[in-house]
Amino acid sequence: MTSKSSHFESLHSLIEQRRAKAGVIGLGYVGLPLSMTIARGGFQVTGFDIDPDKIVSIDAGRSYIEAVPEKVLNEERAAGRFEATCDFSRLSECDVIAICVPTPLTRHRDPDLSFVENTSREIAKRLRPGQLVVLESTTYPGTTDGPVKRILEDSGLVCGTDFFLGFSPEREDPGNRDFETSTIPKVVAGEGEAAAELMKAFYGAVVKTVVPVSSNATAEAVKLTENVFRAVNIALVNELKIVYEAMGIDVWEVIDAAKTKPFGFMPFYPGPGLGGHCIPIDPFYLTWKSREYDLPTRFIELAGEINTAMPRHVISRLAEALDVRLGKALSRSNVLVLGLAYKKNVPDIRESPSLKLLELIIERGGRASYFDPHIAEIPRTREYSALKGMRSVPWTKESISAFDAVLVATDHDGVDYAALAEWSPLVIDTRNVFARRGIARETIIKA
Repeated sequence: MTSKSSHFESLHSLIEQRRAKAGVIGLGYVGLPLSMTIARGGFQVTGFDIDPDKIVSIDAGRSYIEAVPEKVLNEERAAGRFEATCDFSRLSECDVIAICVPTPLTRHRDPDLSFVENTSREIAKRLRPGQLVVLESTTYPGTTDGPVKRILEDSGLVCGTDFFLGFSPEREDPGNRDFETSTIPKVVAGEGEAAAELMKAFYGAVVKTVVPVSSNATAEAVKLTENVFRAVNIALVNELKIVYEAMGIDVWEVIDAAKTKPFGFMPFYPGPGLGGHCIPIDPFYLTWKSREYDLPTRFIELAGEINTAMPRHVISRLAEALDVRLGKALSRSNVLVLGLAYKKNVPDIRESPSLKLLELIIERGGRASYFDPHIAEIPRTREYSALKGMRSVPWTKESISAFDAVLVATDHDGVDYAALAEWSPLVIDTRNVFARRGIARETIIKA
């Protein structure tokens, strides 16, 4: 029996018997739900994170991720199937290690793999024969079999012989109550036949549907394709909105009518810009990688330009409305941005266009505040440090009516929009939230 067969058979047996110990690195919007899913599948899970506050919260039985109810978190902790730590030396205890760390962009919109690479180095220090390492972070094709594999093999162990390497893209959708990690089909791949078999065995034990593909690069391309598709279609309706706006046509009415066609049309909706960790970022991972092959990605890059320009378009519409309706310049106006989160009903501000809207209002001399029922205070961010510490204003008639205009950027369900229409002298609606509720006033402007 070869060394490869020995390590494969041993790990495969541990997985089949639910005796394999799993480690999940990064306990954020992806890692913590994944940890719960693996634990509920019968495996013992250790969660790793560099943020001690997350460990303190978990140890106290408090969940900071909406998709993970505290009841579930504490059930798995009480059963001894989940614990969290900042001690990365314990990675050697794990048979399966999943990497769930951020993959942002640099200031020049190039891929920033520093979190993935640093995590891989931490694993390499403790890597032992018989482990399966899985990357779940979204990235360009070739990352898993390229830099991640090289760093892990710096340990002296050989991929495919001593340890196994796979990729399985995360597909989390914060705020979506129709799906959870275990019910979302899981794309899996491995570097070589043995790794692919281990990936199917492990994820097949914890999720309902596994979708195997032929290579890690293919699995990496799957995730990029999903989000490029959304980014391009959102850019299309954003451009249509601007064109139809000039023609006096309501793009929302157009989309509502178009989607009655039972075939050949899928509705996407315009907005004030893209937010979240995936759609504003992932397409640029592909455009960057395509340069290696001297192939332009004009379609994708144009979509990025359109979506990136939307916050400025919205602020222009705001300034125009203030001037025409109230006779005030934006530089002399007090504006409330309603909704800080990048999508409704979640406390997630990653890449939120609302942050850019606040910044643009301030840049043009206006006074800017925000209200969000899910976010009491703006935390530290990499790009918007000047906004740190700004707090959500009170939701009272006295408070809201003091603003010259309210810019609806995120359509949270838990907001009294009828009251807002009464209280505010001017509302700029980027989400069609009032029309959807049958609220019509001359003071409400779509943007």
